[in-house]
Amino acid sequence: QLQLVESGGGLVQPGGSLRLSCTASGFTLGDYAIGWFRQAPGKEREGVSCISRWIIRHSESNKGRFTITRDNAEKTVFLQMANLTPEDTAVYYCAARREPCSDNFHETATYNDWGQGTQVTVSS
Repeated sequence: QLQLVESGGGLVQPGGSLRLSCTASGFTLGDYAIGWFRQAPGKEREGVSCISRWIIRHSESNKGRFTITRDNAEKTVFLQMANLTPEDTAVYYCAARREPCSDNFHETATYNDWGQGTQVTVSS
């Protein structure tokens, strides 16, 4: 059974950094695209970044601040976030799909499996 587990969230000051992890089990990570999403209170879930075998995509709001990488041997995808602002406060989710990352990576309906999320709070 395919399972995704996020970790690494927490409280960080504005301007700080945080690294989130998405650990996969029950499938071969290299065969899937993994997307990171976030959802702030009262807002829709939005795509953050996506990584597949050869392709990486980022949303415009975090391009240059966030880096997404994967370690297939460890079955983990990382989201390194830098220069965080209070607007980055949200629950962060990872999700998996067979389709490689593309310009539609932010569409939640294209992902089949989701983790439970990890809270990121940016506050002084």
